[in-house]
Amino acid sequence: MRIVISWLIIVVLFSTGCRKNIDNDHFVRVEGTIFMIGDEAYRFAGINFWHGAYLGADLVPGGKERLVRELDLLKSYGIDNLRVMAASEESSMQMSVYPAFQVSPGEYNRFLFTSLDFLLDEMQKRDMKAVLVLNNYWQWSGGMAQYLSWATGDSVLDPDASGDWHGFMRYSAEFYNNADANEMFFRYLKEIISRRNSINGKLYSEDPVIMSWELANEPRPHPQGLKETERLRVFYKWIDTTARFIRKLAPNQLITTGSEGLAGSLSDSAVFFNSHSLPSVDYITFHLWPKNWGWYNAHDPEGTLPGVLQNATDYYLRHIKFAKLMNKPIVLEEFGIGRDFEDYLPGSPVTVRDTFYHVLFSLIEQDVKNNKPIAGTNIWTWGGEGRAHRADFKWIKGTDYTGDPPQEPQGLNSVFDTDTSTLNLIRDHALFLKNN
Repeated sequence: MRIVISWLIIVVLFSTGCRKNIDNDHFVRVEGTIFMIGDEAYRFAGINFWHGAYLGADLVPGGKERLVRELDLLKSYGIDNLRVMAASEESSMQMSVYPAFQVSPGEYNRFLFTSLDFLLDEMQKRDMKAVLVLNNYWQWSGGMAQYLSWATGDSVLDPDASGDWHGFMRYSAEFYNNADANEMFFRYLKEIISRRNSINGKLYSEDPVIMSWELANEPRPHPQGLKETERLRVFYKWIDTTARFIRKLAPNQLITTGSEGLAGSLSDSAVFFNSHSLPSVDYITFHLWPKNWGWYNAHDPEGTLPGVLQNATDYYLRHIKFAKLMNKPIVLEEFGIGRDFEDYLPGSPVTVRDTFYHVLFSLIEQDVKNNKPIAGTNIWTWGGEGRAHRADFKWIKGTDYTGDPPQEPQGLNSVFDTDTSTLNLIRDHALFLKNN
């Protein structure tokens, strides 16, 4: 197996060359630690809507009409930035989303591509911006593990079947070092970034609705990276090479990593710094997951929530300092917590969630007043009109999308269209960001 990305393939794919600026005043750009559109600063209150293209494909009856209603609702609350999956790979992993953008290497689901066209066109009508995610470290959309399986011919390691999450993380991270897997990935990048929207005729690379291209959802270095520094060099090289390739295809749009921050950087500040200080990376991302990181017990909110708020504050402030050191904007692009006592049903209380959001929004707003580098937020995740179809809240093919990925209970972190108190918090936060 080759252990470096094939530069011959990359050079051939680079032949597309740079495009001239198109409608440049409407693209998001970076100036120091802030985003700009034209002559105005751009700060946003956004949300994760990874399944937007899936709704537009009418995979669930009435999905396209639902998508239009939900975009209207989001816009009415000031939510104008959506983080969307623009890639998925068909996989035998049992909790991987279906269908996928890529059925097999070089074989694409044109129906999903067309529905992504529809989503972007509808976002343009509402003056929204999109962050398009191009890969996934985790199993729920196929991602790096599936590329690796395609490249090697070996059966993919399925953590939902085996329960071996440490083994899966080691397996997924081998992707960075596999030339064949990356050749497949780069061909997909060229396909999606060079696409012409079938509805409005715009090339994706020349569409200012697309704020940025994200290398992957939560890319992590190999777990052994600190012990084997060569693995870290491979990881940094992959980030830089991929970002530069995208830049050639889409010079007017921003590029970021999709990192969780320190939690996805072996808890080592040097790894996080080295991953984001690259000139090819325009801005910094970080995520915040109290339950996943062992801070929060949903069945003991009174006992654990104070610790959550303190830990979240400390984690947030550390990343703001990193952004200042790197002189780049930073976005808190994933953060969430369950409904009270981890109920999944719409209409159940969201007291803890609202408290969590309020504390973070207050921190962010204070930092905006003080000209700190924080530039935007994307809550995880938009459930909208989606509802679980099963008593056990499991997602199965053909059922509704709630915003929670397929391996998680549907409703776990979803903000539903009926969550008025939460939506009002977001609206107030959005208004503040627009006015400051």
